[in-house]
Amino acid sequence: MNGLRTAILGCGNIGHLHAQNLSRLGEDVSLVAFCDRHIINAIEFQKKFTQGKAAIYEDYQDLIENAGLDLLVVALPPFAHKKEVEMAASRGIHLFLEKPIALESGRAWEMVDAVEMAGIKSQVGFKYRFGEAVEKVRGLIDSKSIGRPGLMSARYFCNSLHTDWWRDKKKSGGQLVEQVIHLIDLMRYLMGEPLSVLSRQENVFHKDVIDYTVEDVSITTYTFLDDALGVIYATNGAIPNRWINEYHLVSEKLTADFSSANQAELFYTDQDRVQSEVINGNRDIHFQEMFDLIQAIKNNSQTRIPIREGALSLDMALAANESASTHQEIFLNSHS
Repeated sequence: MNGLRTAILGCGNIGHLHAQNLSRLGEDVSLVAFCDRHIINAIEFQKKFTQGKAAIYEDYQDLIENAGLDLLVVALPPFAHKKEVEMAASRGIHLFLEKPIALESGRAWEMVDAVEMAGIKSQVGFKYRFGEAVEKVRGLIDSKSIGRPGLMSARYFCNSLHTDWWRDKKKSGGQLVEQVIHLIDLMRYLMGEPLSVLSRQENVFHKDVIDYTVEDVSITTYTFLDDALGVIYATNGAIPNRWINEYHLVSEKLTADFSSANQAELFYTDQDRVQSEVINGNRDIHFQEMFDLIQAIKNNSQTRIPIREGALSLDMALAANESASTHQEIFLNSHS
């Protein structure tokens, strides 16, 4: 395989990170184009990552129709998605998509249909699935050696005004949909498909901030098969300049305390004398999600997080928003 002709759509902070990781992939990838509605951003990427050689575009349709792409990296904020997925899929262009892939379930499943009908490879940026500690626990679950998971808790704490679009729930979906969805996806990955959700979301700390319409405190409880439970609590009113996410899982024969996707202490509780194991990985999970996609394209294999997974985790988050707005438990219908 010659280097995949690759473009980045959306030249912001996350696009910059993906450009760095794509540049590390050597001959497997050739960055040939950058696209942003603010063309100066695309020009900056062109200069930094390709010494001025890549093409630049302002319009995604022009990019997809004329750049001769093999792979498109979509690094847009959720409100900015249009028809780039369907256009790319119809031309056989593989896709990397940042989360959340949409703000409405119907729109997300239209994207899934387009990708699956085209038979292209896709990857959604739920990076925590690539952590060494997460991999270890998922392997133990799959082997059935630790029994059924019964409880998972997770928290996401930060304190930032973020960007103007992030503070607008109509554009971001809110903290749960735009940020905490990483933990929602991880809960699906370790606990299975949810049956129902009950969520409470409030704006406690930013009532006086103009145009701040997202929640800044939330608590969300999911139910799973066999009466298993999961709870996620989040806030945007914690410690400034600190981004805290941690999670804990209890199964019949294991308790796992994660400090990150790479690091955890595992307690094997099915023995008279509890044994523990420390996972202290340092894998670059951002790089790994892109590497996994490139390998899937090269080997015609499955990616770890195809677009269908992105839609399922989005539905799980959107159901929490519906629960919060209606003050009712929402029962989920899985597409899996």
